[in-house]
Amino acid sequence: MIKDYYSNGKLLLTGEYAVLDGALSLAVPTTFGQSLKVEEIDAPHLAWKSVNEKAIVWYESVFELETLFSEKTVTSMNTVEATLTKILREARVMNPDFLKGKNGYRVETTLSFNKEWGLGSSSTLINNIAQWAEVDAYMLLWNSFSGSGYDIACARHNTPIFYQLLENAPSISKVDFNPPFADRIFFIHLDKKQNSREGIAQYRKMKFDVQKLTSQISKITEKIASCSHLSVFEELITEHEKLISEVLQLKTVKESLFPDFTGAIKSLGAWGGDFVLATGNQSTPSYFRKKGFSTVLTYAKMVLDE
Repeated sequence: MIKDYYSNGKLLLTGEYAVLDGALSLAVPTTFGQSLKVEEIDAPHLAWKSVNEKAIVWYESVFELETLFSEKTVTSMNTVEATLTKILREARVMNPDFLKGKNGYRVETTLSFNKEWGLGSSSTLINNIAQWAEVDAYMLLWNSFSGSGYDIACARHNTPIFYQLLENAPSISKVDFNPPFADRIFFIHLDKKQNSREGIAQYRKMKFDVQKLTSQISKITEKIASCSHLSVFEELITEHEKLISEVLQLKTVKESLFPDFTGAIKSLGAWGGDFVLATGNQSTPSYFRKKGFSTVLTYAKMVLDE
């Protein structure tokens, strides 16, 4: 028997960093994601293969089930193997029947996006494994790593959502976010994958009024979600950038990389890499390509909204 699982990629349009402290945030699932195919085999091992968007195998390994859950530490493994092993072990802790038995499995994961894009190669994997192991995906994320959990919510929803942590539990609601100026929104990859855990660690070091920031970001999120005019949207994302810039004591991405750009630019997720959002027109893609950034996607190409 072959079982198939799929999870959407993610983008956090508002609330980066502040979502960790309970700010209301606007998140969108992407048209890109990751699938996981599981086939039971008559052998006591786990044959794992990971394929990228170009159908090229980028990771492959065979785990003996007898030793996969042994005391061997993940520190002696390479990064990919250590990450995968950690997730599988946590899934077993949450469900003792997971991967237990005489038979093994042949597993193949397939990304539909470049894993350097930061759209959730880890979160989509965690959500797929959670479905396979029949465990809570949020708890699997938090037990394995850290984060707000918005990426898990995006993996499981096919429309834009409001996401908020209330008393350390996720609160999710669908939101009708389909701005009339969507054709004026672009997503540009900065050709550098940002380590979100490092970004979070830096955020935690800063001293500021947490309650004030979460309140301000929540209000901006609500206004952006119902915004119908491009000029207002640009004012709001610029205000958002300014607030986070002041907390992190870093220049905004527009100040540091694109000071001559005429539209508005907003960082998405951890600052310093991954995608940014920009408002513009038909000439916007050529502006960024001339600056050396070749990956420029339209709103319709990036955002999933069934």
